[in-house]
Amino acid sequence: MMPQYCSRGHLNPPENKFCSSCGEKLAVAAQPGLLLGGRYQIVRELGHGGFGRTYLAEDVHRFQETCVLKEFAPQVQGSYALAKAEELFAREAGVLYRLNHPQIPRFRELFRAAVEGHDRLFLVQDYVEGRTYRQLLEARSQQGIYFSELEIRQLLAQLLPVLQYLHSTGVIHRDIAPDNLILRTIDRLPVLIDFGGVKQIAAAATSAYVNSSVAETAAPLTRLGKVGYAPPEQIHQGQVSPESDLYAVAVTALVLLSGKEPAELLDPSGRSQPWQLLVSLSPDLTEILTHMLSLHPEERFASAEAVLRALVPSINPAVPILSIPESTPASSPDSGPNSTSAPTTKVTQAAPTPANPAPRSKSGGWLMLLWLVPLVSLIGAGWWWREDLLALLPQRPDSPPVQPEPQNPQNSLERRAEAAGVDYGFLIALTDATFYERHPERAGQPLSDRDEDAKWRSIWASIADEWLTQLPQILSPEARQKLGRYSDADREQWKQQINPLYVGSRSLYDLTDAQFFHVFPEQRGKEFIDQPIGQVWQAMATDQIQALQDGKTLARIQFEPGAFSQQQQDSLEVGSGRVYIANLSAGQIMRLNVQAPAQSSALSIYLPRPTADLPMLLEDSADLTWTGTLPQSGYYEIVVVNTATQPIQYQLNLAVDNVFSSPIAPEQGEAPEAKD
Repeated sequence: MMPQYCSRGHLNPPENKFCSSCGEKLAVAAQPGLLLGGRYQIVRELGHGGFGRTYLAEDVHRFQETCVLKEFAPQVQGSYALAKAEELFAREAGVLYRLNHPQIPRFRELFRAAVEGHDRLFLVQDYVEGRTYRQLLEARSQQGIYFSELEIRQLLAQLLPVLQYLHSTGVIHRDIAPDNLILRTIDRLPVLIDFGGVKQIAAAATSAYVNSSVAETAAPLTRLGKVGYAPPEQIHQGQVSPESDLYAVAVTALVLLSGKEPAELLDPSGRSQPWQLLVSLSPDLTEILTHMLSLHPEERFASAEAVLRALVPSINPAVPILSIPESTPASSPDSGPNSTSAPTTKVTQAAPTPANPAPRSKSGGWLMLLWLVPLVSLIGAGWWWREDLLALLPQRPDSPPVQPEPQNPQNSLERRAEAAGVDYGFLIALTDATFYERHPERAGQPLSDRDEDAKWRSIWASIADEWLTQLPQILSPEARQKLGRYSDADREQWKQQINPLYVGSRSLYDLTDAQFFHVFPEQRGKEFIDQPIGQVWQAMATDQIQALQDGKTLARIQFEPGAFSQQQQDSLEVGSGRVYIANLSAGQIMRLNVQAPAQSSALSIYLPRPTADLPMLLEDSADLTWTGTLPQSGYYEIVVVNTATQPIQYQLNLAVDNVFSSPIAPEQGEAPEAKD
């Protein structure tokens, strides 16, 4: 359970009903289903901090579109003071509403509502589906692996243009950290969330109209910026600048690379760089991060653009900045929470206009960086990425052409991935994960283009080749196309696809597991769903759904008039299974037996309406016989899977007492969705 805060900012244990510091009655969280502002229906609580709670909600005025409500619990008394705080917040936060970048959640509106008798301010933002980089790091840490240098280069190439845009509008994020970066599911791009500036504005707005009694007892305002990530001048003097955000980006990169917290990586005095002994990086990236982490802001890079230029040092600094004409913004005000710009055509010649450029800055100088964003897919684990970027950036007409480099193996790999219908970025992530799983001795040692890594680069390339050969053999083209983009939302959608067949997700997972663990037996017992290999499992599930819908792996058992038993003779290929459904009645006695070769099969029996107390009758059992009284009326699912290393033939024998040609109807009609 999460800690609680009173309206004065005092921290309390989750079980408290009253504040232990001031005695105020603590407001409970808004319950799911509550409608706020006549428009936003609470789905669930996402988090809780000193400024209030954060909720996932649905906008009932926009077709149940998901959004995020950030609650601010002002330390003010009375409707007049609250209205003034709301007015100041709206005025100070005006610049946030004008932010228009596809990698920044849009700020929609501010409204006031009462929760459990307490007035609250709520800021509405777009919802971003994905996982934070903190969650991604924790998942990797369980396997003893962290982010590679190449992944960090990719992250910087994707994130720095967003910061340059943000800073060009006069906004400083103030709170960059792995917790406040989300890897968006739909396009695998990092998204900046939880602006520290919002908290600062909220603090100023609420404290400006706080009454004297509250002012005397209120807790100090929450520190803006995370200790360790925010630079010294921000923590101690409250001074922020573009350079302070760049400092936080560098710390974030080191945490992702090492899995260690800032206190272990940095020397507050600035006299040494402990992280350089803990993280092995190429010399140029080491120099760049060291520069970003300078103790004094004036010694750091002056802008995000300057950092990005340093990442590609071979680019001629005299290359002119492209002037891109105004066009439709990449994220329109009416776009959905996960909307992104239209796919950009791969750049093959100088100076085409991107279809949906990010919003322009007044200076226009940083726009050259927009050329890098569509090229990020070339970075991945490719150790020749600089040459790729150099070749694709526009050249000055009167300058001599760049001499072509020797044929790049990475280009061939990308073409093969495209031909196989596999996202190139996903292939890189999958190959990286496999490489470090097979060679744990390389953990924390990213590949480089140095001679001593030639052997490891060859091994990495052979693993990529294995995947490009194997994926088309085990997945349909439709399933392969979405690799890298499967999410929790897909798993919810699966239920809607199979429940009308009177099949539940447990049966689907049995079929998918049978195929997956046959192909990847080393994954059995591991937490893999959030790893790149988990995308392959989800792609297999997509194919299994199609097989169920086509009737290839689904059969219905019906009893002839006067009959009390049924036999089904079938065969199963290695790593496959079949689902049988039978409409039976509560109180009937069922006898089920599967005759199959010894130690070749697993049997599951699932209920029409699973409950927490009785989720199933049998699951993944090597005992292929079950006898008992049926507890519910409706469609039972019987799943048989082949666990052997060769095809099998079997016979399923099902007998029930008191068989009716039309089974007794259940007291409550079974809806298909009852399966889940």
